[in-house]
Amino acid sequence: MPIKYHITPRLTPPRTRPEGKLGIVDWREDCSSCHNCVKKGCVYGLYRDEADALHEERGYLDYIYQCKGCLTCVQNCTKNILTRVVNPEWERLGDAYFTPDIVMTTWAQAETGAVPVSGCGYGGKFSGQGFDSMWTDMSEIVRPTRDGIHGREYINTGVDIGRKLNHLSFSGMELEAVAPPLVQSPMPIMFDVVQPQWRRGSIPTFVSKAALKLGLFSIVNVDQASEKGSHIVPLTDASGAAHGYGNSPMIIVADSPKILEVIAGLKRENAKRVVVVKMPAGAETDRRCLTLARQGVEAVNIVFDDHGREPGISSPRHIRDALRQTHQLLVKEGVRDEITFIVSGGIALPEHMAKAIICGADLVTVDIPLMIAMDCRLCGQCRDGGQCPVSLETVDEDYAVHRIINLMGAWHSQLLEMLGAMGIREARRLRGEVGRCMFFEDLERAAFGRIFGKRKTTVV
Repeated sequence: MPIKYHITPRLTPPRTRPEGKLGIVDWREDCSSCHNCVKKGCVYGLYRDEADALHEERGYLDYIYQCKGCLTCVQNCTKNILTRVVNPEWERLGDAYFTPDIVMTTWAQAETGAVPVSGCGYGGKFSGQGFDSMWTDMSEIVRPTRDGIHGREYINTGVDIGRKLNHLSFSGMELEAVAPPLVQSPMPIMFDVVQPQWRRGSIPTFVSKAALKLGLFSIVNVDQASEKGSHIVPLTDASGAAHGYGNSPMIIVADSPKILEVIAGLKRENAKRVVVVKMPAGAETDRRCLTLARQGVEAVNIVFDDHGREPGISSPRHIRDALRQTHQLLVKEGVRDEITFIVSGGIALPEHMAKAIICGADLVTVDIPLMIAMDCRLCGQCRDGGQCPVSLETVDEDYAVHRIINLMGAWHSQLLEMLGAMGIREARRLRGEVGRCMFFEDLERAAFGRIFGKRKTTVV
């Protein structure tokens, strides 16, 4: 049994004050100057020393948007002059997929390494697009022995990367077939290549160093990085040229018509190395993955866009649907266990990692959440060639590494909680386990289909 994997977080406050979501507007002209002002009784102390707070702030009334949303002051003010408002700057964070809530939640996890808890409760929709139309089944949560992150039960979050034998045959007491090479990751996650707009300062190096400390794999472009080590996964073009990375346990090469020749050449260089074929997701992904599995390919990296959809397609599918189709086809053909699926793109939250695995992935890669952990606001200025408002290029190594470690610690804890609540003790067993998940359209069809018929628009 593998040693229990554990990530130790370290409190790492942000370099700059993050944009808060909520604030309190004070209509002072109606204030009675009560001796026991409710603002002084704020349980978080945000208004206790108002003058000092204003003195320390660089922005006008910036402190007011750090409200935690308990609403005690709003409810208890005798003159009803306090009102909760939403910070307009907070609403500009991220985009339609990496929403302001996701950005703020990622900041909190990168600071503390703890599972995020909202004192306001959840006030959003219970269904949406993509992963938001999936609900994991927590029916095992009533078990008195389920303690998730508290550590009294063993939950293995490790996964294998590589090809597995579809059956075992023995000659006497000896295994006849030679087992293919496998590499293991203590979590079903890898760090993806840092996108061009964030290759500022030493950011790519810091990401790789965080991966080393976590025992995870970090993907790097062979022509843009000098990092070496057993945790480095070089990414090369269709030629397969990866000079200087001969000892890497894994390599990713772009798909091409001559991919089998490229793989054979890489295997001659290092027979114990796992070769991963990288391909963009599309309409023919399922058939291509089936062909590669039958040809002996060990692993495939299926790439979606940043929002988890098939790139370059007029009517793209989300990971949820495209991956399920590919996984189910290989299961039907009896070759699913012979190939590993690594899914890239659209993983914004730890629940997305678990849901992608339920849909058929073995593990996922992340990139944007790592940048958010280092204070990025996804404002888009760096992509457009502008100046970064938080000067991401000036981040120092200790800060960047520990913020990423904290984020992965929070993600690992949430994965443990989800696995424990579902009664699953192995992350490997979660793959394709749709019995532990409910899909909105299935529930809607069963509950209302016979009454209202089929929706005019497709729910994705």
